[in-house]
Amino acid sequence: MSATAPCAGPSPIRRPLAAAALLATLACLVFGLLLAGAGPASAHAALTGSDPADGAVVDTAPQQVTLSFSEAIAVGDDSIRVLDPSGKRADTEAGPEELSEGSTVRYGVSLHSGLPDGTYTVAWQAISADSHPISGAFTFSIGAPSETTVALPSEGAGGGPVGFLYDIARYTAYGGFAVLVGGSAFVLVCWRGGAASLPMQRLVVRGWLALTGATLVMLLLRHPYTGSGKFADAFDLAGLQSVLDTKPGAALVSRLLLLGAAALFTAVLFGTYARREDERERKDLAFGLAVGGGVVATGIAATWSMSEHASTGIQTNIAMPVDILHLLAVAAWLGGLASLLVALYRTPDIGSAAVRRFSAVAFGSVAVLAATGIYQSWRQVGSWTALTGTRYGQLLILKVALIALLLGVAWFSRRWTGRLTDPAAAEEARGDAAGEADDVPDDVAPERAAQLARQRAALTATKKKRIRDADPERSGLRRSVLAEAAVAVVLLVVTTMLTSTEPGRTQEEAAGSSAASAPAAGGPVNLSLPFDTGGSNGKGTVRIGIEPGRTGSNDLHVWIDGSDGEPMDVPELKLALTLESKDIGPLPVVPDRLAEGHWSASGVQIPMAGDWTIDVTVRTSDIDQVTIDKNAKIG
Repeated sequence: MSATAPCAGPSPIRRPLAAAALLATLACLVFGLLLAGAGPASAHAALTGSDPADGAVVDTAPQQVTLSFSEAIAVGDDSIRVLDPSGKRADTEAGPEELSEGSTVRYGVSLHSGLPDGTYTVAWQAISADSHPISGAFTFSIGAPSETTVALPSEGAGGGPVGFLYDIARYTAYGGFAVLVGGSAFVLVCWRGGAASLPMQRLVVRGWLALTGATLVMLLLRHPYTGSGKFADAFDLAGLQSVLDTKPGAALVSRLLLLGAAALFTAVLFGTYARREDERERKDLAFGLAVGGGVVATGIAATWSMSEHASTGIQTNIAMPVDILHLLAVAAWLGGLASLLVALYRTPDIGSAAVRRFSAVAFGSVAVLAATGIYQSWRQVGSWTALTGTRYGQLLILKVALIALLLGVAWFSRRWTGRLTDPAAAEEARGDAAGEADDVPDDVAPERAAQLARQRAALTATKKKRIRDADPERSGLRRSVLAEAAVAVVLLVVTTMLTSTEPGRTQEEAAGSSAASAPAAGGPVNLSLPFDTGGSNGKGTVRIGIEPGRTGSNDLHVWIDGSDGEPMDVPELKLALTLESKDIGPLPVVPDRLAEGHWSASGVQIPMAGDWTIDVTVRTSDIDQVTIDKNAKIG
């Protein structure tokens, strides 16, 4: 080794810190960008229809309000509320009644009798079958629209500070799982000597702490996350009990119990197993740890599969085992990659054989990921249009691109691995250290001898580190593995985002189901109707403008011109809209006078697209009036 070799590049002591800082900065940047653009968790069950429909105007008060959804939901006593124009409850508060038939998911609430005319607000909130909260609101009117004091919520369920913290805990849980499972597998399968390595012990234990802490946070925040959105409700015992009665709550509690078993596994792996010297006993214990650890890891992975995407939709009996395999493969690959990075930067003892064994494990994990990922993609996306036209599909494309990039970087790592050799200098340094320790004079006091031994051990470790850092093959491998880990951080974030995004197949099905009831695109309507009331100055023309001329809320303007073409005032003007093909109407409209010959009405609700008949009544004196009509295509 040349004398100038240690001076090339950054200091060996600073390299691990720089690597950790780079990964931490990259993780924070990706988390910040994705969370800032994501908003609340996307709804996985969608409202596909309602009766009355959004914006509808009905002649008489309905006996109940019903809502239809794209998939199964969990509801509570206040999941559907109907509020009158003053904000008071118009439903009987008896709770939603399930009215599902076959594959149609429908719930309804009964209304009080004798409800007055006006605009009513329906506010709903539930939990999707894959554990994510959903909410929304819409209005309908009885008789005619009116002003209402009810403000529609601007933020969906699962948003706000509570939702942000809950999402952070979700990301942390996935990362902790990958490090815990992948790090343990790396020690047992690839580098058994790592059981005695303090950096490896710290990595796996921190993975356990991250997963345990994140699970506890999610359990406490589950009630406010799916309900009020207030941090204070995290300590509501009644709310916590209600969470424990749900599938997501049971999954979180099961995960905590399994993490207790994982703590015992970790203690044995880095305690008894690390100290065992007899090779046969060590091999038997490794087999037992592999079986027990595999069962615990599978159980923890199942807590996600049994409560999220895989537990809903088509082929759940196949999807859940496939999802468990997918999660385990991700953990073995990415968690093992983190372990290899720590081993290369923080320990001088890992050899080429361990790196090659991890390369084989990573290859097997990628094969499992490819097989399970293809099935999951087909199940969750279902079509090319959903792949390119939905947020889930776009994230999936990004994930595939990141995996391809990660495999490309891994190819360079395999090249460095093929050139990697175990440094003989490290073995020589160990022999020198042993010889130096044996050379301590017998007549030196025990305290002084121990001090000398510690100093020489520290000197030896420093020499070994310099030798290791001067190895070009090992340095090249460290750089390529660091690049892999950087891509893996982004990949793990995108994978976690997929679990909180509505599947493309569900989104397309919901859009198709609600297309019929969605406001149709239209254009401004302009009509001209001549009239003659038969009296003096009873002739003129009514001009009507309706904007935007589609279903939902519209602005209506009426102008009346006299026979001389000048603006004309009349004592009374009334309009009514009728859709005879659907037996809707007449819906009365009483515009307000704005200026001479100009009347206006805002918020005119047109509940359905079709060929509407517009009746106009004009009164020019106490006894002279006429009603004229004309058809207009709206929506």
